[in-house]
Amino acid sequence: MSDLRTLVIIPAYNEALNIEKTVQDIIDNAPQVDYIIINDGSKDNTLEVCRKNQFHTIDGFCNLGLFGAVQTGFKLAMEQNYDVAIQFDGDGQHSAKYIPALVDEIKKGNQIVIGSRFVTEKKPWTARMAGSRLIAGAIKLTTGKTIKDPTSGFRAYDKTCIKEYALDMNNPPEPDTLVYMLKKHCKVKEVQVQMSEREFGESYLNLSNTIKYMSRMLVSIFFIQPFRKR
Repeated sequence: MSDLRTLVIIPAYNEALNIEKTVQDIIDNAPQVDYIIINDGSKDNTLEVCRKNQFHTIDGFCNLGLFGAVQTGFKLAMEQNYDVAIQFDGDGQHSAKYIPALVDEIKKGNQIVIGSRFVTEKKPWTARMAGSRLIAGAIKLTTGKTIKDPTSGFRAYDKTCIKEYALDMNNPPEPDTLVYMLKKHCKVKEVQVQMSEREFGESYLNLSNTIKYMSRMLVSIFFIQPFRKR
């Protein structure tokens, strides 16, 4: 792994049953990096678990959502002059053994590196992946660039992008803003990773929320992101 100072940002909302395993994975498989858990106003005992284990934690007294939690981590990374920030889910689905590979790609000059399930493996034709295919197609149409796993929340960002995401309230770390960053000639790279299924708790992306999310992403990709000032 390179010598770039790296901060892993772990947004956590009601992840009391998953957060210990997530942090232990980082300690075991990427001991060179620092991490910060952003407790996003959890209603369960996520904060108590973090305190009991003396995990590095910022406690959000209210639920800001994914963007607010991750942006808090970006601001910390910017203020403490980290070279790389990594967005890493608190539910145990991401594997820290791939962190060195993402950081190495940043060192090679890439600015956003996505931990992708579909670089060397084919995306299955399932209902679950239909949204990912639609977003990937929309990104291709608006930018000419192929992003095979745009919905992956496992991403590394260089120092320039850290500042961009920390200071811009219109730039959440979501698939649609990849269009904006690509239009700014940001170098985006995908690295093959494996992801696990969530062991405990439920994803907020039920059918209703998935439809809302997809609609919002597609409207943003086609009608907002390409026209933002750069």
